[in-house]
Amino acid sequence: MPIFGLGLSTIIAICFAVHVIYTGQDKYWLFILLLFPFIGSIVYFIAIVLPSLRYSHSGYQFESKLRKTLDPNKELREAQKAFELSPTIDARLRLASALMDLDKASEALPHFKHVLSGVYRNAPDILLQYAQALFMTGDYFETKKTLDHLRETNPTYRSDDGHLLYARALAQLGEQQAAREEFDALVDYHPSLEVYVRYAEVLIMWGDRSGALKQLEALEHRVKFLPKHAQRLNAEWISMADKLSRQIRTQNN
Repeated sequence: MPIFGLGLSTIIAICFAVHVIYTGQDKYWLFILLLFPFIGSIVYFIAIVLPSLRYSHSGYQFESKLRKTLDPNKELREAQKAFELSPTIDARLRLASALMDLDKASEALPHFKHVLSGVYRNAPDILLQYAQALFMTGDYFETKKTLDHLRETNPTYRSDDGHLLYARALAQLGEQQAAREEFDALVDYHPSLEVYVRYAEVLIMWGDRSGALKQLEALEHRVKFLPKHAQRLNAEWISMADKLSRQIRTQNN
């Protein structure tokens, strides 16, 4: 295994060395990479490759995920510090969003309530975030109530994610017919593959495995026509759909 590890680090270092020549980096990187292949590759990736990646959409996503993996609480710490220094509306909303990102929706709710108690009580984007936090805590009745209020006070406001959240809330409340109508409308226009997965999850919850499989097969068909970068962006939903499909087929056998 040590020999294999050494060989792998050397191969990576050679690839980075080619990158040095191809992109016109300073030649001292070649000596660092070839003399210290393992450490040199790490340093080169952090110092040269990673900063250049952030200028592409996929690179930015990769960097964001990497930073969250290495320090998942960084944004929360910074948001908390900013809020303590100046408890503005923007700072409070940033803190609430950071809490939700770490699945701490119950802690985010008081911040949303505070903002919505004032002049922003009918602000659609804030109401939607509040509804998302309510859903995450399992308060489906208040989720629906909040989204109904959003639609009543902002009749021209449109949100694909809000529509999906509303359908999911209806399903959790047991309003099957209304939920089916909303989901059927969503699959006709929603740009994300998430809607197929969420619809399948709901149908499985209702015991309709054939209906769930139909939605997952529709997702698989759509994926065939997506370009590679779009498939990468939707990797989470493609993976979930595959897992659900295998689960259903196992139960049917």
